[in-house]
Amino acid sequence: MAKAKITFDDIEQTVNVPAGTRVIEISEKIGAGIIYGCREGDCGTCMMHVLEGWNNLTEPSVLEEKVLRENMASRHDRLACQAQILGDCRVKPA
Repeated sequence: MAKAKITFDDIEQTVNVPAGTRVIEISEKIGAGIIYGCREGDCGTCMMHVLEGWNNLTEPSVLEEKVLRENMASRHDRLACQAQILGDCRVKPA
């Protein structure tokens, strides 16, 4: 299985993870500051800012794009409950 590195800027920690892992799962395990309320992609509380590796995450779903628009997200914001890691990236809570 392919591996990728994700760095959480808020706690300065990098973790190797299997490709396809959702960001929120790793954030929870290591105690990063990305909070969440639903895990279903429709509340927006787990919004994160992608500092590096934007293209190394899965494409946003229609639902995620809708929630991001409603929350006036910036171009490189994503929902941690929806974004799956495909390659190396660096994120922080939005």
